[in-house]
Amino acid sequence: MGYDLPMKHVFIAIVAITSIRRHLVVAGDVVQPSKVLKQVPAMYVFGDSTLDVGNNNYLAGLDVPRANTPLYGVDYPGSKPTGRFSNGYHVADFIAKKLGLKESPPAYLSLAPGTTPLVVSALAEGVSYASAGAGILDSTHAGTNIPLSKQVMYFESTKAKMQAKVGSTAVRILLSRSFFLISVGSNDLFVFAAAPTDVVALYSSLISGYSAAITSLYNMGARKFGIINVGLLGCVPAVRALNSTAACNDGLNLLAAGFDDALKSLLASLAARLPGLVYSLADSYSLSQVTFANPQASGYVNIDSACCGSGRLGADSDCLPNSVLCGDHDQFVFWDRVHPSQRAGELSAAAFYDGPAEFTAPINFRQLARKI
Repeated sequence: MGYDLPMKHVFIAIVAITSIRRHLVVAGDVVQPSKVLKQVPAMYVFGDSTLDVGNNNYLAGLDVPRANTPLYGVDYPGSKPTGRFSNGYHVADFIAKKLGLKESPPAYLSLAPGTTPLVVSALAEGVSYASAGAGILDSTHAGTNIPLSKQVMYFESTKAKMQAKVGSTAVRILLSRSFFLISVGSNDLFVFAAAPTDVVALYSSLISGYSAAITSLYNMGARKFGIINVGLLGCVPAVRALNSTAACNDGLNLLAAGFDDALKSLLASLAARLPGLVYSLADSYSLSQVTFANPQASGYVNIDSACCGSGRLGADSDCLPNSVLCGDHDQFVFWDRVHPSQRAGELSAAAFYDGPAEFTAPINFRQLARKI
């Protein structure tokens, strides 16, 4: 049974107070109140390893990609691996900080065993459903991740538990004002590129799946969507290392660009037919192009190698406890052979939140968060 109306108000007030108390940032060893006012009541995260904060730590199987061992997390508070494929925070964390949260909301599977922790987090800060290796298609790396469709199902289950605690009206209002962050599609394209067939059919399947996910979330109450497109997949160290000259793979980049064009059209179409849906499309592809064209402007000295890895371009292995690290982690775009460094995540979030207009459309993440 749900609470009666007065109890709902009491519960929401308690959650709000809890949220404020937890709304802290760590500066060295000193914990200080965040200087950023909370822009949204909560953030819900969907996608792949670029956003995962530890869901895959709870999945069984030897083939499950995980970042739960050193040297991942070496620059995270406490120097501990968390499941983030980064030396510290990643783009979801920095977007969350911009929105006034402490960091990315916690992983769904870390909360799901108990109803209370899940509901409190979902109401006070949000939940992350992102899973390393996940794709838009269920078939992408099947059995080793939480595909996008299942992430949406987990959100549906979360919403039902939220409603059981505070009622449908309170949840509807909260979700309509919350920030839904999505970044997915890279793994689908990597899989396709390994054994290419009909690219038109691929795009059609991916856009259909993406549309279904966004529409389902919209039907459950989501209204504000921050979408990050697919970046320069052909320029990650693991791909460059396959080229004798360490050059980017132009074909893979063109594949990503084609998907990004289709995604842009999809979002415009959804906004036109779903009343109240607003979105910001973050252009990771263009941001990467600008960064690689002039890396020094962003403080980088290396754009083609992994800071943590082994062999040529640091791309012969994943980031492992015995890997050799680069000297200055902030001077490398990539932390491992596929994933960005903490610094790259920070700069991306800054660009998407309120950076140059060329990196977001039709509005930026800051404007999206403040939409009523």
